Amino acid sequence: MDLWLYILLFTVFLFLRVPVAFAMIASSMLYFYSHGLSAGYALSSIVNGINSFPLLAVPLFIFVGTIANNLGIATRLYDLARALLPRLPGNLAYVNLGTAIGFSWISGSALADAASTSKVQIPQMLKAGYPYGFSAGLTASGSLMSTVMPPSIPAVLFAATASISTGALFAGSIIPAMLMAVGLALYIFFWVRRHPAVAVSRPFNGSMLAQASVRVLGPALLPVIILGGIFSGLFTATESAGIAAVYILILGAIYRTLTWRVFWKSAKETVVIAGGILLILGASNLMGQVLAREQVSRALGEWLTGFTDNPVVFLLMLNILLILLGIPLEAPPVILVLVPILMPIIGQFGIDPVQLGVIMILNLMIGSLTPPVGAVLFVVGSITRRPMGELFRGILPFLIPLGTVLLALTLFPVIVTFLPSLLGLL
Repeated sequence: MDLWLYILLFTVFLFLRVPVAFAMIASSMLYFYSHGLSAGYALSSIVNGINSFPLLAVPLFIFVGTIANNLGIATRLYDLARALLPRLPGNLAYVNLGTAIGFSWISGSALADAASTSKVQIPQMLKAGYPYGFSAGLTASGSLMSTVMPPSIPAVLFAATASISTGALFAGSIIPAMLMAVGLALYIFFWVRRHPAVAVSRPFNGSMLAQASVRVLGPALLPVIILGGIFSGLFTATESAGIAAVYILILGAIYRTLTWRVFWKSAKETVVIAGGILLILGASNLMGQVLAREQVSRALGEWLTGFTDNPVVFLLMLNILLILLGIPLEAPPVILVLVPILMPIIGQFGIDPVQLGVIMILNLMIGSLTPPVGAVLFVVGSITRRPMGELFRGILPFLIPLGTVLLALTLFPVIVTFLPSLLGLL
């Protein structure tokens, strides 16, 4: 089967709304059949694609995020942020952002963060007079930090696929995630100045702050355990995910919010999400065999180096491609298919793999926030049950600060590589 026919067949499957993993498997199996390769070889490629110790971190981090969501951790973070910022004009908008920052250290999924925070914060902002578009747009854009800030599930997938240090990619993601928060905070500041009706403040309540602080002491230790253990070299990312899962269960028992019903619901959500990701991972390994046999990386690398020898131009072109791919597709399949193709190419341009990882994740997250079919938008829209057009209009201004951060990461790689180098991870 010709490569172009293979790509066409895969694209047709996607347009027919065949799940991505099955589209990969079906088109790859037909390719193998046309080249006289056995089905057994294809099945072994799928199994080998998920037979990896570092990938055990994926279901464990998903479990930590889902059970934290079901235990009401987001509500505790929201109460603390509200107690900390009562006098700040437009305080509920900053509370929304502060909650997203706090939850991003616990959850590795933007979809889980968007689902959790939308239920708590958007109704409160609407009651306070904030327009729906701004409230939902801020909540959706803030949720992207969960996928950039460690522990990030796409970062684990990228590190495993690219064979680089998960700890280095986690460290490289911290400053970009904080820049995202700064960019969104600046947009809130200027928006509140143009809408004085919501620029109200409340009296400071010391006892409320003390109570809220005590309630988040347990969750606040979770990122310390995860990142402290990885960066200090005490345990691997997979081991840290297992320790985090045990810790969150102990925390739920102490808070008396962990019931069999909550545990079963969280376990069920984890199996569904992780099963889908791992199936895509196995299928992408099968697709990778096809692309390797067709020498796609070499051909693409020769074309790109013939087109430009400037790494910035290459990354700008890649940014456009990734955002376009991130609109209809979720991050895992894009990462798993493109990373094996891109890794040999970035070596020719002298681009650090950690920089590529952070840029790729942020690109795909911006794509998931971009109308008309961004996944994060549909999560928020399904929870709020408001017209999607209203949400689309509300989200567009938030793409400006996020795009600015992406451009900065593209032009100044030191933003990504500084912290991993400082910690001796590069």
